[in-house]
Amino acid sequence: MALPTDTYETFDAKGLREDLSDIIYAIDSTETPFMMMAGRETASGIKHEWQVDQLSAAAANAQIEGDDPSINAAVPTVRVSNHCQISSKTVAVTGTLEAVDKAGRESELSYQLAKRSKELKRDIEHTCVGVNNSAVARTNDGAAAGEAASVSAFFDTALAGSGTLLGTHQSRSGSTEGGWSGSLFAATAGTPALRALLESDLKSVIQGAWTNGGNPSVVMTGPFNKTVISSFTGNSTRFDKGEDKRLTASIDVYVSDFGEHTVVANRFQATNQVFAFTPELWSLAYLRDFRQHALSKTGDSEKRQLLCEWTIVGRNQSGNGVVDDLTAS
Repeated sequence: MALPTDTYETFDAKGLREDLSDIIYAIDSTETPFMMMAGRETASGIKHEWQVDQLSAAAANAQIEGDDPSINAAVPTVRVSNHCQISSKTVAVTGTLEAVDKAGRESELSYQLAKRSKELKRDIEHTCVGVNNSAVARTNDGAAAGEAASVSAFFDTALAGSGTLLGTHQSRSGSTEGGWSGSLFAATAGTPALRALLESDLKSVIQGAWTNGGNPSVVMTGPFNKTVISSFTGNSTRFDKGEDKRLTASIDVYVSDFGEHTVVANRFQATNQVFAFTPELWSLAYLRDFRQHALSKTGDSEKRQLLCEWTIVGRNQSGNGVVDDLTAS
């Protein structure tokens, strides 16, 4: 076959419009499982405080008739705290970029603000469960930003200095626990020997949290250890559903001797930890909820800042558990 002489084709034509789709495709995850699980409350200062307490252990209790009883000693509550952290994202868009005709979005400023909003929530989720952060008090000279202690900082054997409260049930191979120091929640990594997640370890921390009074109905893990949980022997029988040709090879609800536990994979969680959470014992406290404001106009551009000021509240550490120092592959 040959092209006839003087046939006019697309390679010679001028003024052809670009074939550029008006859809912008992004696959980045915006799910924030811990933030969705935790409750919300309001902070009124840059250091948010609360109290934790517990009942005395159950014991034999039989009194003689006519007894003149001794008084049971009262144990004071423990006052704990976390520092508020300012998290923000900014964007600046020139007037020209906002004015030109664009594919996939009408307003570049609105598009960038929508992206930054999702990124801000991802950053907060990462701070909650993706790192081992200690609480940091802000300084009056601006040299240090306030930082919230991450979830991992709340896990220790007891509230240091109290001598009364039950500790978090945990399984570690050598990482150093932090917990409440008497003035702040601290997290220290130590030098652990990483090991594989065992079903017995998870069952142990669930049992410990339940014994302490919790109801650890959520098991939260990184992606790799989600697959490990799905291979536990408790799930050894998988069903090949002939009617829809699906093979069930995962665990979304793990059933232990202490109830049902929803297994949640979190892309932003530290890969070496598996948490057993009692959801009602966690919340995020907001001094300033998510907001947007314009920054000073210093030229031919529009500048915006997205911001929130927040901290993590572990309402009582004892009803939760952690399996730590795990391999991630």
